[in-house]
Amino acid sequence: MGYRYAAAYAGIRKQEQADIALIVSDPSAHAAAVFTTNVVEAAPVRLGRKHLKASKGRIAAVLVNAGNANCATRTGDRVAIASCKAVARALHTKPEFVFPASTGVIGVELDPRLITDAVPKLVSALSPDDFEAVARAMLTTDTRMKVASEEVAFSSGTVRVAGMTKGSGMIHPHMATTLGFILTDASVAPEALREMLASATERSYNSLSVDVDMSTNDAVVLMANGASGVKPKDKERKLLQEAITRVMENLAEQIAADGEGARKLIVVRASGFRSAEDARRVARAIANSPLVKTAIAGSDPNWGRILSAAGYSGIRFDPAQIGIDLQGVNVCRGGLAADYDEAALKQRLDESKIDVRIALAGRGKGEARFFTCDLTEGYIQINGS
Repeated sequence: MGYRYAAAYAGIRKQEQADIALIVSDPSAHAAAVFTTNVVEAAPVRLGRKHLKASKGRIAAVLVNAGNANCATRTGDRVAIASCKAVARALHTKPEFVFPASTGVIGVELDPRLITDAVPKLVSALSPDDFEAVARAMLTTDTRMKVASEEVAFSSGTVRVAGMTKGSGMIHPHMATTLGFILTDASVAPEALREMLASATERSYNSLSVDVDMSTNDAVVLMANGASGVKPKDKERKLLQEAITRVMENLAEQIAADGEGARKLIVVRASGFRSAEDARRVARAIANSPLVKTAIAGSDPNWGRILSAAGYSGIRFDPAQIGIDLQGVNVCRGGLAADYDEAALKQRLDESKIDVRIALAGRGKGEARFFTCDLTEGYIQINGS
């Protein structure tokens, strides 16, 4: 694909496991990114925006560390700048071509030497085979690595799309969430990449929630280095867009399934509403409801909580036109209880993936899908410690 990867232990984490990683594009890639909308921004977010603007949408390397968010500290900006300069020197490129990203604890000072001293080791270890090493190095409270990939055949050749992400808590985006890096070897201009990323983000990271808490460090980056020699034609660009979206949806679903303390992945589907945005707002309200999430944690088919959450979403609808299905079982018809076997449904709600569907009768074509997870005592134990 024209990318190389490396990960190492720099001493940022208390436990000895990789906590710093590097992604290098050969040649440098066109890029687009989306960031947190939190007013409290980590230093890497500010610098990442600045570097993308200065480089006119090009990235030669991504430097990511875990264990410290480099946020709300006295030296955050200096640490981010020093880290990018160290990578730029080692790779013989400009600092603005280095994209920084951090994840971890907020408000703890970070010694820049931990990163700058580790950079030579990272660069010497770069390999096209260490994609998963980087994906593992940026994990925090995650219990597993999150990666996805696809190949797309065009008239002039095959291109690859690969993505890695991390995230388990502080997941409630209005743009993206946590850290995600999507790589392709197709040749795509920055303007087109921005459009692709915006569209894919709405379907994936913007349709994801774990705990209604937004991070200060969120950044999702899409890179295209053209190493395949394939430049999709105008009619083929949609196929690439769809592949990028599928990879990002896969990653978002993995984050929801690995939510802190979660035992069940919940996929909420809303249909029949006036617009996709209306459907997304309804699905988001249901997915964010602690009462819905705890009911599913207890395998309780309490569809009244789902109807109530839809009702306070801010979208106007006639409750008498609503139908709700759980695990394919109709539990609510016309806004009233349907006839179903509650004991049998409770057993099906013990499964690890739960399907929630809410449909508004009529001619509306707006539909949306939203990823979330159940809310258990495990979430409190993780975050209370």
